[in-house]
Amino acid sequence: MSKIVGVIPARYSSTRLPGKPLRMIGDKPMIQHTYESANKSVYLDRLVVLTDDERIFKVVKDFGGDAEMTPQNLQSGTDRVAYFSERNPEYDIIVNIQGDEPFIERDIIDKSIKPLLMVSEIQIATAATNFKNLEDANNPSFPKVVIDEKGFAIYFSRSPIPFYLEKNIEEKYLRHIGIYIYRRGALLQLTKSPQTPLEKIEKLEQLRMIENGFKIKVEIFDYDPISIDTEEDLNEAILRLKN
Repeated sequence: MSKIVGVIPARYSSTRLPGKPLRMIGDKPMIQHTYESANKSVYLDRLVVLTDDERIFKVVKDFGGDAEMTPQNLQSGTDRVAYFSERNPEYDIIVNIQGDEPFIERDIIDKSIKPLLMVSEIQIATAATNFKNLEDANNPSFPKVVIDEKGFAIYFSRSPIPFYLEKNIEEKYLRHIGIYIYRRGALLQLTKSPQTPLEKIEKLEQLRMIENGFKIKVEIFDYDPISIDTEEDLNEAILRLKN
């Protein structure tokens, strides 16, 4: 029986939205919204926030959440997750939930975990949704993904993909949702691998997975994600909560 841990990497420094995890959405900080949303999952044996900042650690503990401190010299959220996984080998499956997705739905977490529970060969899974507004597909802040007929990722990009040469075909683009489910061995192998050429070009970590030969199962959802990177995103989240 696999043991599954959900981890939420959270750092205080953000060039576009300083102190992002502690910014308020209604009467709760963003990290609390994310934690409470993720904690509805039926598969997680544990949910923990990983941070290098005492302020975030204290806030999580104060609302009754689980948190652990990680070193400040870790380069990315994925490195933070791998650091935790190396020290907690009892967890076979690690679910990396982005701290800036405060309203992530339980089904997205649980249905994205399922492929690893059902097919032992699958090492990594993630999620995507069709863009509701095609204009958003041109926004490089929203990574796009194309998949094969079996639902595995072919490529991720900040550009709109695929390119529709024939204008009589209905345009559809898949927006990547920021959740990753790893088998422990795959996670540790990836974080020990150097950055790959396409990853450096697009600044997308998931391309390292593809360039290293990992097949990524992509679950598709009817979902309107909100990922908070700017003041504008934060204001949209506040409005969504009110409605």
